[in-house]
Amino acid sequence: MVNLSINLNKSGKQDLILPNPVLVASGTFSNALELSKYKDIDHLGGIISKGTTINARSGNDSPRIIETPSGLINSIGFQNIGINSFIRDIIPIWGKWKVPAIVNIMGNTIPEYGILAKKLDKFNSIDALEINISCPNVEAGGIEFGQDPKQAANVIQEVKKHTEKPCIVKVSPIVSNIQELTKALQANGADAITVSNTYPAMEIDINKRKPTLGAKFGGLSGPAVKSMTIRNVYSVYQVATIPIIASGGIMHTEDAIEAMMAGASAVQIGTATYLDPDAPWNIIDGIETWCKNNVINDINDIVGCAVE
Repeated sequence: MVNLSINLNKSGKQDLILPNPVLVASGTFSNALELSKYKDIDHLGGIISKGTTINARSGNDSPRIIETPSGLINSIGFQNIGINSFIRDIIPIWGKWKVPAIVNIMGNTIPEYGILAKKLDKFNSIDALEINISCPNVEAGGIEFGQDPKQAANVIQEVKKHTEKPCIVKVSPIVSNIQELTKALQANGADAITVSNTYPAMEIDINKRKPTLGAKFGGLSGPAVKSMTIRNVYSVYQVATIPIIASGGIMHTEDAIEAMMAGASAVQIGTATYLDPDAPWNIIDGIETWCKNNVINDINDIVGCAVE
């Protein structure tokens, strides 16, 4: 038997044990209700909700998703049902599953993050929060929280005031110094870090002579960004004292193994599920097979093994 379980909260008050290192990325799996009709959700390492805000959001104008060479650009606009509907309609269903469940939260202001954390803290069926700091801070002129280590630290401090659940911080890949951001987050209570969100991108329709996406700009994901994800994970691992989750371009088993060797304890699968809804399950099976073929008894043994 190969041990595929990992702990994403080794230094926290409560462990966050995943049965395997494969999660589904926020926004790419909805809230897991649809595929649960066809697949064994409990076989995943963990599920992560759509980005959830205080109020429901209708999202951006269409088109919202376009295919690009080796990837796609999305501009969903954080469409979601809002926290109260999430608590009423989603959490009771999640409570029937065994899979570790994580809620991705987003706020326009720092207090909003605290409100969301407080509302979710009492539910035992929620195992952790993923705090998306790639959101504009309306109180600071629209700069993303994750662009400023001080603002990022303020967000995690606020969340920690209102919850004892493990807190994973999802960062933007476009920062001046991702190592300094990492240090600020872990010094202020982050239990793990997701590296990272999508890359700012756009496409022009040369026939219509205007941006293709309804919102003009979007986020690039898929194979095109994998090498940049590996680089950022490697850099973060050099200074991190908390677990890292790799997100961005993880399409196959080999990508997941590469990300873990760069320092990730777990990976998130997103764009791959658009090509093949079975991708997360196939990658789990692939990791186990790879470990057996390479005489690896514990998946944790390869984490960061390529970092010098």
